[in-house]
Amino acid sequence: MKFFKIVALSALTGIAFSSCNKKFDEYSINTNKPSKVPPSLALGGVLSDVNSDKPWSNVMRWNQFDCCNYNYYGDQRYDWSGADLGNYFSLSNVQQMEQEAARLGGQAVNPYTALGKFFRAYFYYRMTSLVGDLPLKEAVQGKGDLEPVYDSQKSVFLQILSWLEESNTQLTALVANPDKSASADGQILKGDFYFGNDLAKWQRAVNTFRLRVLIALSKKTGDADLKIAQQFKDIISNPAKYPLIESMDQNLQFIYNNINKYPVNPDNLGFDATRYNMSASYLNTLVSLNDPRAYVTAEPATEQLNKFHKKPTDITAYVGAPSGESLDNMSSKMSNVDTAVYSLRSRSRYYSSYTAEPGVIIGYAELCFNIAEAANRGWIDADAEAWYKKGIKASLGFYSIPVNVAGNVAKTYSGVRYDIPFDFENVYYKQPTVSYKGNNADGLTQILTQKYLAFFQNSGWEAYFNQRRTGVPVFSTGSGTGNSGMIPKRFKYPDNEKASNTTNWTSALQSQFGSGTDDINAQMWLIK
Repeated sequence: MKFFKIVALSALTGIAFSSCNKKFDEYSINTNKPSKVPPSLALGGVLSDVNSDKPWSNVMRWNQFDCCNYNYYGDQRYDWSGADLGNYFSLSNVQQMEQEAARLGGQAVNPYTALGKFFRAYFYYRMTSLVGDLPLKEAVQGKGDLEPVYDSQKSVFLQILSWLEESNTQLTALVANPDKSASADGQILKGDFYFGNDLAKWQRAVNTFRLRVLIALSKKTGDADLKIAQQFKDIISNPAKYPLIESMDQNLQFIYNNINKYPVNPDNLGFDATRYNMSASYLNTLVSLNDPRAYVTAEPATEQLNKFHKKPTDITAYVGAPSGESLDNMSSKMSNVDTAVYSLRSRSRYYSSYTAEPGVIIGYAELCFNIAEAANRGWIDADAEAWYKKGIKASLGFYSIPVNVAGNVAKTYSGVRYDIPFDFENVYYKQPTVSYKGNNADGLTQILTQKYLAFFQNSGWEAYFNQRRTGVPVFSTGSGTGNSGMIPKRFKYPDNEKASNTTNWTSALQSQFGSGTDDINAQMWLIK
């Protein structure tokens, strides 16, 4: 033991003396951390960030799709503070991805630059829609600019649309003339777990996303710089130049598996399956439309079965809770599993496996409703009703509900299977509440309502963003949602921004809202 100590001390002494020959700066270099990586490795992190707003998250409760009835797990309150703008880190990875592609032989136009423009558009759209004005031109410069100036929300959207146009242009060139050179690692897309490195599919997603952005700007149709309606028309009228998603199997979506598990799964069945129930904004709307999606996504309320003796095939047995109800009341109504007032999530669908359903990020159903809305508003010459019906069918088909011929909707509850007859054309669509009322305000409300239903547990914040923009559906408010009975219009900026970038933070608030108050109820430019 004594010998070991002497040898160890001698070795350490030798290291100490030899280290004196090193320059001081060399100590700051972590030799275990790679300074260079393949662009595909950086791409993987970016792709993961695209799927940040997952099913059954807090975002979905703020979309009023479901409720938490147990305060240990959460609540429905909208007392928002600083927004999560972690996508700035995502943007740093986008930069790194592009730099590595260039280092490894990527030409000026390569798959990583083309997708990089889309990712910038995607992340900035998400962030600006949450807070308003954002640093853009001076952002993501590291130590080069620790106090970036905020760009106006209008200029952010102009840049988003420009990036999407450039992305489509570059993808067109790459799809037409793919570079198959095995030596040009910066020119060949690798590591894409969404579309299997298929740039043609990415191009469809990029243009479909652009229609989402244009629809989000519906209050700005009179802006001569944006040219919202004209841009929408240009895309719809030229499918060769702007290919779009054409079916549900072309969705940009995350496929869950036994490793990357669906957020609700057998692992947490015993912990929270009864701690969450369905929201009235979603489920009661389905019930009012006699919509079979209620059977698939929810369970009948046990009070309806055991007290009122209804069957699981009776759609009136499905009851959602108002998000605005006090948490104490909601908890009390759900305390007895045999007489629970509200419907739970469908355990047979969501808790029976790790792969319940794909997490749609940009999808075909939304595209259909966006085109229908544009036609209803007179932006394009298209059949709004046809696209409205396509959107409904796409969403129903996602749940394996038959839409082209009459058939049955399979419902499993308490281990028993029920087959519920469903006929889209001759029964469901002939209901006055569903049949399209025309290119007017009522027809637009129908489009927006069905679009909301199609967003269930997917597409991140889109259900909230659309409700904020249009007022459809009417969200529940009350003591359970907080914020003095109001649905907020935005998040505050991150708390550290006030301290670290005070001058520009104050200027941004003053220019947007006429005061230095970071108010969650203030209206950003997008919705004025």
